[in-house]
Amino acid sequence: MSFDVERIRKDFPVLSRELPGGRTLVYLDSGNSSQKPTPVIETMREHLAMHYSNVGRAMHVLGSESTEAYEAARDKIAAFVGAPSRDEVVFTKNASEALNLLAYSLGNRSNTDPRFTLGEGDEIVISEMEHHSNIVPWQMLAQRTGATLKWFGVTDDGRLDLSGDVITDRTKIVSVTHQSNVLGTVNPVAEIVRLARQAGALVALDASQSVPHHPVDVAALGADFVAFTGHKMVGPSGIGVLWGRQELLEAMPPFLGGGEMIEAVWMDRSTYAPVPHKFEAGTPPIVEAIGLGAAVDYLTGVGMEAIEAHERDLTAYAMRALQEISGLKVIGPTDLGDRGGTISFTLEGIHPHDVGQILDDQFGIAVRVGHHCARPLHLRFGIPATTRASFYLYNTTGEIDALVRGLHQVQKVFA
Repeated sequence: MSFDVERIRKDFPVLSRELPGGRTLVYLDSGNSSQKPTPVIETMREHLAMHYSNVGRAMHVLGSESTEAYEAARDKIAAFVGAPSRDEVVFTKNASEALNLLAYSLGNRSNTDPRFTLGEGDEIVISEMEHHSNIVPWQMLAQRTGATLKWFGVTDDGRLDLSGDVITDRTKIVSVTHQSNVLGTVNPVAEIVRLARQAGALVALDASQSVPHHPVDVAALGADFVAFTGHKMVGPSGIGVLWGRQELLEAMPPFLGGGEMIEAVWMDRSTYAPVPHKFEAGTPPIVEAIGLGAAVDYLTGVGMEAIEAHERDLTAYAMRALQEISGLKVIGPTDLGDRGGTISFTLEGIHPHDVGQILDDQFGIAVRVGHHCARPLHLRFGIPATTRASFYLYNTTGEIDALVRGLHQVQKVFA
């Protein structure tokens, strides 16, 4: 069956919106945040209108319905990413919180498990292409514990440089992006895991840019932890996921204290609930989790293999189309192997902020401009910012053509 992008577009109300001045919306910023289909919107509306109550506490009908829907969402997400157990799916408010949760547990003085104790002489490894969410928590951990922060460099063509001895027998954790939010690069997870295992280190993946776009099986990846976020995968904001191997989650101390994460509380001590609830203190993002479950249903219905193939075709088309624009330089891989549907570029002599403003004001084209929360990567390439077009299941080749026409117009303005 062919991929029916026009049918899919009808599921996303905002794509039919007319912008001020009669412009048609061309949304090429899904790497930032995706748009939402009607089934997700209606599922959340229905729950708020007819079933809402707090979860895990109330004994009445609404409490039971809300808890059942919330936990059913956990089941859906576990199945979607191939988690061996639903209890390995921890709800957070986003991927940033998921990575902070993990970084907090390493080096926490309450933890005596040697896998989670860090100090001077120990090493943390990240990479130069990380989103700030996978840099700053590890910087804070290094400052808190005295451990050393190290990183893989990035080659001129936007690939991780694994040639050096960055991982050593002192490395305790390696945390890297599965797919770069700037370069589109899909990193060689199997090789990274192999190197980490040789050193006895844990492996975490920021999968915020991969889970929405590719079939992802966390068990097959071989990592110990995987973080991703709902708002990039046609789900709502305010909900994210940390998947972790169950025995590791059980060994980790809680991140936040409060209601629901406890087993019993005395005035001088507490015991904690089993995972995943040990990490879900307080009233959780109930409706957002249910919305993410609906998003998973939607993506599964379309088919992740089909989505991946559609984006691969769009990326190939865009790479060819952008070649006709003189002075345009793609930052990252120009070949289609091991890359996703994110293209960041510069236009000679024109600041990305000007590019984005003209595309929006004159053509209704939404792209991202700036350093995309990856400033060290831009410093690596000696540029302050890029323009980024990122594609998803609802984008078309016609929208790429519109982008190319818009970029030609940008150049005319600055000629």
